[in-house]
Amino acid sequence: MEVIMLKRVLAVLAALLVPSALAAQNPKVAAPNEHASDVAKEKVAAAMARRATHVRGEAVGLDNRPVTPATPAVRATRATPAVPNSDGGPATRAVPAAPATPAIPASPPNKPENPGAGHGRRP
Repeated sequence: MEVIMLKRVLAVLAALLVPSALAAQNPKVAAPNEHASDVAKEKVAAAMARRATHVRGEAVGLDNRPVTPATPAVRATRATPAVPNSDGGPATRAVPAAPATPAIPASPPNKPENPGAGHGRRP
């Protein structure tokens, strides 16, 4: 008798828990109800369309610009001195030195030009 009663209780519990477990798998979409105003319905529709086109993890803003490649520094070349001609003619001309070019960083730093003018706190 107790076994039959226990089976009935378990069957009733299963019948009550299965629909709630299935309903928990499908989240409710935030949609306006039928009593909402037309403006509210339009706002919700626009928000849902915006959410549908948004790529998750997408970087937005000036801080997330694509990185430009860095250019390496080039060493300066040495000057070649003039070499006198052994025949007594004009000497070969001297070649001046080429200056070195500094390296250019990959991206501009994310620092403000004037670091003292960015805060809104009083000292």
